[in-house]
Amino acid sequence: MPDKWERLVEVLSAEDGWTTAARLAERLGVSDRTVRSYVARANRDGADLVESGPDGYRLDRDAWIRRMRERPGGIDAGTPDGRRARLIRDLVDAPDGLDVHEVAATAHVSESTVEADLGRVRARLQGSGLALERDGSTVRLVGPESAMRRLVGALVREEGRRGIRDLSSLRAGFAPMDGFRRALVDGLDDAGYAPNEYALDDVLLHVAIALDRVARDRTLQEGTADAGHARDGEPDDPLAELVDDLVVREFGVRLPPAERRHLARLIGTRAATRRSGATRAGVLREIVARISRDWLVELGDDEFIERLALHVDNLAARAADRSYSRNPLTASIKSAYPLIYDLAVYLASELARLEGITVNDDEIAYLAMHLGAQLERTRARGEVVRVAVVAPGYHDARALLVERLRARLGDEVELAVGDPAELEADGAGAASDADLVVAVLPPRTPLPHVVTVAPIPTEDDLERVRAEVVRLRRGRRRARLASTLSRTIGPDLFVRGVGGREREEVIRLLGERLIAAGVVDDEYVRGALERERMSSTAFTDLLAVPHAMTMSASRSAIAIAIDERPIAWGGADVHVVALIAFAEGGRAEFQAVFDQFVEAFSEPENVRRLVRGALDYPGLLAELSGIMAP
Repeated sequence: MPDKWERLVEVLSAEDGWTTAARLAERLGVSDRTVRSYVARANRDGADLVESGPDGYRLDRDAWIRRMRERPGGIDAGTPDGRRARLIRDLVDAPDGLDVHEVAATAHVSESTVEADLGRVRARLQGSGLALERDGSTVRLVGPESAMRRLVGALVREEGRRGIRDLSSLRAGFAPMDGFRRALVDGLDDAGYAPNEYALDDVLLHVAIALDRVARDRTLQEGTADAGHARDGEPDDPLAELVDDLVVREFGVRLPPAERRHLARLIGTRAATRRSGATRAGVLREIVARISRDWLVELGDDEFIERLALHVDNLAARAADRSYSRNPLTASIKSAYPLIYDLAVYLASELARLEGITVNDDEIAYLAMHLGAQLERTRARGEVVRVAVVAPGYHDARALLVERLRARLGDEVELAVGDPAELEADGAGAASDADLVVAVLPPRTPLPHVVTVAPIPTEDDLERVRAEVVRLRRGRRRARLASTLSRTIGPDLFVRGVGGREREEVIRLLGERLIAAGVVDDEYVRGALERERMSSTAFTDLLAVPHAMTMSASRSAIAIAIDERPIAWGGADVHVVALIAFAEGGRAEFQAVFDQFVEAFSEPENVRRLVRGALDYPGLLAELSGIMAP
């Protein structure tokens, strides 16, 4: 475990801006005063890692990067975790082993401390394929080369999670990757692959480690699982040839064939997807058809199915050897797009059932990115804002205005051209049917949604129109949500305080309320528990939204539990739990309610406001109304 003050740095590294002392205290489980002491420790010796201001604290990333770069090999040997990480790196790099006496002298610690560190290293190695061998005072790390590399990669990623998002700052001693990265992305595109730059950093880490190990004459052996199998008389595949060319060009190194095949396989399954030749389009079409039918979403065009099937082919290869791609956006996708993530959970469960493909949360998030992109394309068509452009005709000025509006707003709007006289008439023409009027001349009588622009619109004009379109769409969604919430949350479905219950106990408690109200049956509650075991429904740090994957409720309803004390929820501490039940007849509301409920509470202050104010049922409705108001 990192030192206590380092936990503060970990939390701040995950925040993009300022974080209040109260928020940090809550995340760390300490008092505000303790937070201040952690800040003082982080800034000791002139390090100044944490900035202070009226809005709280934030990490000075440049100072943290400098501190990391000053550490030998990117590892801080001055902390217990750093010392053990340094010990593991040295063991990996020393085929003849290390002398315990020399290790203690170099680290300026006692030999008993080194022995204790070795004990913890042994515990860490369990299940890794590696082990420590001891001969007197000499200790060696033994096991396959592939396991050695996985261990080094894990060490570097751990350091990344301790405050640095840019892996390049952690590769002291490794070859620089910037030029190789650019050339690889270009090469993949030219070879007919779509690069996955979200997963590329992790693959480049493997490349850097491979170069380091080959330079130390520690190479993968032919015929091993990681090296793949060479076929007599058959040339390397295109990715292996690309890797070979780039490594020679960028680093002046000729990798052995087994290394080329290993890196090509990593790139081909984790960081690149073929643009043609999918093998699972049929089964994906069936699954997507069920999703479209059950959730009333449009997903099923052939181009989307082909892209998704190509991704799933790579996913199946990764799942076969459990070498899943890491996704830096997993937490934010779960938080910001709960419905899309939930559809991805269903897709993953069907792939497991039909194809035997078992995936983790990171891979589910990649599936959500595919689904989300497609949903956005179709959803925009379903939430089009009608805009009437009212401008006098003068040469081609009106046509230019419409052209610039269309270029800025794209598919978000449906544009129609109106005549200025319409603004003075009652209920006539395009302006009367429009959600928004964009006028060159202001109307003489007030209209609810008008943006006045210059005949040749400025950037400010175009941005004001776009902002009004966004506001109208958001207002529609939140109005629908407020109406739905008032119908679906009754006084018998509100619980204040859960008495220290565990996650599944809270779901059962809320499920009992829904059963008593005649909304669901026992089977629905069991379905909600099964869904929870697939993947946590804590979509933000403070809010969980458990639900079943079926729409078998007699009517749509939401049961809410609120507790000032945190409820442990799959790695998060939540204060609000909303068990949602959807009826077959309410499928059209599913997307609006589910997305917008979590959207409104994605702001931690909104959740805290609800916890403070919802002391009883009237307080719950009052706070929801205030928070949900457009």
